[in-house]
Amino acid sequence: MAEAAARHILVATEAACTDLKEQIASGADFAALAQEHSQCPSGAQGGALGTFGRGQMVKEFDEVVFSAPVGEVQGPVQTQFGFHLVEVTQRTD
Repeated sequence: MAEAAARHILVATEAACTDLKEQIASGADFAALAQEHSQCPSGAQGGALGTFGRGQMVKEFDEVVFSAPVGEVQGPVQTQFGFHLVEVTQRTD
């Protein structure tokens, strides 16, 4: 069974998400930005969500986690919760 580990930053607007992605691309620390900006409780752990299987997250999130390259920040990804930046930290197929 496929499993992945990922971290994310959840914010309310696409503009905020895009701004954070640009900061990460310029060298900002993903975990530090997650702690400061994420609206998800996982922000306290630098956005880390732990390991989970396919279908355990909302569809839009799941699709990104199980298709994106490991270690590359993806987003903005819109879900019912808001806008996410997502980084897959590991995956097994």
